[in-house]
Amino acid sequence: MRLAALIAILVLGQTANSLPALAGDAAALEILGFSRDGSVFAFEEYGVQDGSGFPYANRYYIDTAKDEFLKGTPIRVRLDDEGADVEAARRQAEERGEAILAQAELAANRGFTAGFNAVTELSADPYRIVVNPRPVFPPIDDPLEFRLEEIPFGNLPGMETCNSQGETKGFRLLRIETRDQGRTRLLHEDKTIPKSRGCPNGYRIGGVQTFSTDGLSTFAVLIAVRQYGFEGPDFRWMAVTGRL
Repeated sequence: MRLAALIAILVLGQTANSLPALAGDAAALEILGFSRDGSVFAFEEYGVQDGSGFPYANRYYIDTAKDEFLKGTPIRVRLDDEGADVEAARRQAEERGEAILAQAELAANRGFTAGFNAVTELSADPYRIVVNPRPVFPPIDDPLEFRLEEIPFGNLPGMETCNSQGETKGFRLLRIETRDQGRTRLLHEDKTIPKSRGCPNGYRIGGVQTFSTDGLSTFAVLIAVRQYGFEGPDFRWMAVTGRL
């Protein structure tokens, strides 16, 4: 009986190990930085596309006051070749980005990562983040606090593929004004879902990037967007920006 049990355990272990590990595509995030006056924030996401195996790199350039993409952006590069290299896609995206804002200027004004939670972080609150915006101790700035609320959408016209995959969600992002007795300020609220976002079914706050000139002036809240993928959940990135 002991020998039979041992054989069964070994067989089950080999079977489990032989099963394919299915995983979605969690895009890597790279903070590119700000323009020298803080009026533009840029970041990049890149990886290998779930299902096709094609490498991609996307660059986003955002007007921080308007919270809008600059004209001619986002920059999206996908190399439709499974043998292509992710770095090749990133180089192409960087070359195209030079026409928007020089990489050297962004690198010289990267700002400060005041808080960051990877999509694999299990202990952090995905819907709330509070940070000291600069590494100054004791702090000289009020804390920055942001809260995210998911918004369930019903069936959306023109998004039949998403509708067939389950509940599509948008979000609203709030800033809590600590200096004004906790007054809530609405930073973003979805009224519908842009097609560029795919089929989102969840969101989490990923991080906060701040920028200072003479004083703290600009913030960007990075948000991880969970989408339906071919082999599992896919994660992409977006940002909501503002001036202080």
